[in-house]
Amino acid sequence: MQRAQALIVSILLSTLSGCTVVTVADAAVTVVATGVKVAAKTVGAVANAVIPDEDDEKKD
Repeated sequence: MQRAQALIVSILLSTLSGCTVVTVADAAVTVVATGVKVAAKTVGAVANAVIPDEDDEKKD
C-alpha cells in the first residue's frame, strides 16, 4: 500500500510545473519567516517590559 501511495505522489509531483513547486516552497519560507519575526518582536517586548531601563534609574 505504501508503494502505491508513493507512486501516486511521485506521479502527481512530476506533473507539477517547476514554478508551482517554487511558489509553494516560497510561501512556506515566507510563513516561517513571518512567524520568526513575530516571535522575535514578542520576546523583545517581553524582555523590555521585564528588564528595567538604565535611563530610569539615572533620573532618580
